[in-house]
Amino acid sequence: MKNRILKLGVVNPKLKIADVDYNTKQIIDVIKNNQDCNLLVFPELSITGYTCADLFQQEFLQSKAIDSLFQIAKATAANDGVVIVGLPLRYENKLYNVGAMISQGKVCGIVPKSYLPTYGEFYESRWFASGRAIENQTIYLHGQQIPFGVDILGYDEKLNICFGIEICEDLWVPNRPSIHQCMAGATIIANLSASNEMIGKQAYRRNMVVQQSGNCYCAYLYASSGIFESSTDLVYSGHLMIANCGSLLAESIFDVDTKVIKAYVDLDLVEYNRIHQSTYENTDHVYRKIPVCFKQEIDCTITEFVQQFDHSSLAINPFPFVPSNLSERQQRCQDILKIQAMGLATRILHTGIKKLVIGISGGLDSTLALLVCNEVRKMIPDVCIVAYTMPNQGNTTTYTYQNAIALMKHLNTQMHEVEIFDGVKEHLLQIGHSGVYQGESDITYENAQARMRTYILMDVANKVGGLVVGTGDLSELALGWCTYNGDHMSMYAVNSSIPKTLVKYICETYANTCGDETLKTILLRIVDTPISPELTPNQNDKIVQKTEDKIGKYDLNDFFLYYVLRYGMNPEKLVAYTKLAFPDLEILQIKENLIRFYKRFFTQQFKRSCLPDGPKVGSVSLSPRGDWRMPSDASYQSWITALENIK
Repeated sequence: MKNRILKLGVVNPKLKIADVDYNTKQIIDVIKNNQDCNLLVFPELSITGYTCADLFQQEFLQSKAIDSLFQIAKATAANDGVVIVGLPLRYENKLYNVGAMISQGKVCGIVPKSYLPTYGEFYESRWFASGRAIENQTIYLHGQQIPFGVDILGYDEKLNICFGIEICEDLWVPNRPSIHQCMAGATIIANLSASNEMIGKQAYRRNMVVQQSGNCYCAYLYASSGIFESSTDLVYSGHLMIANCGSLLAESIFDVDTKVIKAYVDLDLVEYNRIHQSTYENTDHVYRKIPVCFKQEIDCTITEFVQQFDHSSLAINPFPFVPSNLSERQQRCQDILKIQAMGLATRILHTGIKKLVIGISGGLDSTLALLVCNEVRKMIPDVCIVAYTMPNQGNTTTYTYQNAIALMKHLNTQMHEVEIFDGVKEHLLQIGHSGVYQGESDITYENAQARMRTYILMDVANKVGGLVVGTGDLSELALGWCTYNGDHMSMYAVNSSIPKTLVKYICETYANTCGDETLKTILLRIVDTPISPELTPNQNDKIVQKTEDKIGKYDLNDFFLYYVLRYGMNPEKLVAYTKLAFPDLEILQIKENLIRFYKRFFTQQFKRSCLPDGPKVGSVSLSPRGDWRMPSDASYQSWITALENIK
């Protein structure tokens, strides 16, 4: 398989202002001690220090900085990987603030700073010239011709990795160099910075870095000068950040010693974002791609991939739809419920229909849908919730039935109960079925119940002038675990873009934040109930039919669903990711589950092609009108063959 996951690092080294020899040793030590990084980025003017002021105009300091650059390069001769350092550089009678890229013992290219702050506490144009107009130039240093200009990108042809450099203020202007660098193919941006600290600036700076990584769909590495700079008038905090596609992966600030932070970035996922986002365009700027070599073995087996990243800081969340942080998860769940409720409320306001008809089983999905209806009623007080529970004698357990009754009663719904045993049996007899469960694979018996319930709800809606609220979730739709024209159908499907793993946490969050102890008890009982459609006979009033026994664990299926839809991940890499996220599973088990997922996902598209309306709440959705358009007769064979060929 192709491995394009890079370990990226940003550094705040110890330094002494204008002591180039000391600083050079510090930089070389950091490089030698962090050879696990594919890329290391040092701060702005890291060879001399940023606060040298008029000392920058001393030819001695300038020459020492150049010598240092080549000493640092020489120290990397035996290593793969890329290092970026900052220094002052004289070119054609002007002095420039530059970032130099080093790889395999060579200075590969030098990029000058475009925008020089000369306002407030900054006075850079006193010493430096803007390099904004320098393109297609080379500079002769230590007997070498080195590409020089703002039109330079580092490029590893083997890995197809491209990166750009911008320096501090370049990020703070509207026409940022990184925008054009990314549009020209850069997936990594290194920012060498020297940003002083003030009240509120830390958060503002963080927001800029994270936002730029999101706007440009890139990994953004930010390394700012630290407390070792002069404190004559300013304090520097050594703010280090690594962000990727709008998410902050690692951060450090105000360290009193050399500090290196690292993070893994999968460039395949970065590039997928750009392909998926059709408004992402190319630039009219022309760039030179300068050869570099990242430290990475691109071809590996799944076992080698897992061994490389096992017990490392490559954290792959086994629940990608569910934030691991408790406060973030609670906020996410509350926000989703609000979106669901607003979608349904908008439909009510447009149609004028004030009666919401809903079937309550005592399971998770119908519980969440009822909570949505209850939230809508808070916004539109004259909404009436017409709730039906429709047990089937011998199949529905007392436990789920009582949960359904307790929930409907406590939420002050217009409660109704319709026992469907006789109606289902009569219907089955009419079509030549025995009317009795025939055992495994008696889909007719199971689906007749689901369709009977939908049939009742639809007719009730006609009778009372109401709107049937659907309960099915995203995971069921992905796997086709719903009865066509049964629970598959409604007049507005509030759960249709919420995966099963998240449904559970939304209900749990509601329980823990509603301030109603009775409701909390009911909801937590439902959360703890095994997931089952209860369409086959129970045993001694215990649930026998468990959904995950048939279609696999929802944790695993939702993991597959996320990476297939969100990133278009190929089968081999998905197996590797799954193994890292679920280390207790054997690769053979993962393959078997993924084969089942692909088969169900492909063959059940016809159900998704005629879904009712429902609100999109996250980045993954299967609405045929919005996010997912797929032919119902597409073949899954190539995906299965790829999995079968994995050793």
